[in-house]
Amino acid sequence: MNGKEMAASLPEALKSEVRAAIVNHKAIACPMAVRLAWHMSGTYDARNGTGGSNGATIRYEPESSDPANAGLSIIQDLLHDVKKSHPEISHADLWTAAGALSVEFLGGPKVPFSLGRTDASPGCPVPQNGFIPDASQGAAHLREVFYRQGFTDREIVALSGAHTMGRCHKVRSGYDGRWTSNPLKFDNEYFRNLMFLEWRPREWDGNFQYEDTATKELVMLPSDMALRTDPEFSKFAELYARDEKAFFQDFAAAYGKLLSNGCPAAAPVERNASSDKLAQHSAEFRENAMHGSIEHCKKYVELGAKVHEAEKPSGRTALHKAAFWGHVELVRWLSHDLKLDVNAQDFYGDTAMHDAARFGHSEIVEILLSAKASVCVRNARGQTPLNVAEDHGKDDIVLLLKGAGAALCSL
Repeated sequence: MNGKEMAASLPEALKSEVRAAIVNHKAIACPMAVRLAWHMSGTYDARNGTGGSNGATIRYEPESSDPANAGLSIIQDLLHDVKKSHPEISHADLWTAAGALSVEFLGGPKVPFSLGRTDASPGCPVPQNGFIPDASQGAAHLREVFYRQGFTDREIVALSGAHTMGRCHKVRSGYDGRWTSNPLKFDNEYFRNLMFLEWRPREWDGNFQYEDTATKELVMLPSDMALRTDPEFSKFAELYARDEKAFFQDFAAAYGKLLSNGCPAAAPVERNASSDKLAQHSAEFRENAMHGSIEHCKKYVELGAKVHEAEKPSGRTALHKAAFWGHVELVRWLSHDLKLDVNAQDFYGDTAMHDAARFGHSEIVEILLSAKASVCVRNARGQTPLNVAEDHGKDDIVLLLKGAGAALCSL
């Protein structure tokens, strides 16, 4: 699944809300979002299919109080308002989506991602603690942890490159310092520093770690140094140090796999190519409807696009999008020729009629009325299209709707 397909799965509005929640004047919390998604997913056991991000069991004991998860409640709280605005999205989907998007927000690759996770109820089985990598350990431990999840040596090294973001905090992990000169930039500096700088043990009162000999400002942990000293790991670490494109490609694939492990409905790696293509055609159909391009919409109809399908999670159909932007002939074609549901409601409860009424698209209102659209459907705010038109001062729409009996809806 490529970046364009991820965009189809995650509407731009949701991506914008996630970004505003974690990238703002108060904080840039992308590294913590990546860590939350990682730790939710890293409990997966490929041997029996347990664990993983599905269920968002990190909300429950003992996982919630695992020392490895210290501080992660902060990012959960930062995303709280996004969850309130989108109750149709599970915590599991939202938190892993934030992790995937955060890589991109900081200049990294687009991580393959799709929705489909659900939230488990209190009392559900929760993975035992100790599944997250221990930074004090070496190569054997890394293989034990990641082989359990179905990863290869190359994927282990690629995933370790997440340390190019963020820093260690003594109060949370017992380690302190940053791996790179810019913890808020996703690039291959972590591997360049690891492989090409000189390192020595740091003398301090915290956990055993390394510092660079030149500035004493950068950190490497024992698990990081294992990538340099282990013969199999080191060849991939050096590759990524010299080839950022290779690192980006491998990290995106491995991190996408990590987030989807144990989530068949959300897995981007094993999806059928034909179903991927069909989903993309359907998304492009809606996209072109938004831009008013009948010619391109017809092309995607011929390619098998599901014209009646609503966008997830907004619930908006091609008809919603065309009516919103005032594309008269496209609305006529969608409603009269393709027979799209003129009363379909989106996440906010709005029909295409609500959208047309809001912006004063009188011709579209007339077309929808001729297609037998209801004037009495109420949105999530309890408003009919007439109420919307009145609120926005669209007098010509008010007259049209009253003429269609909208004034009688509340009687």
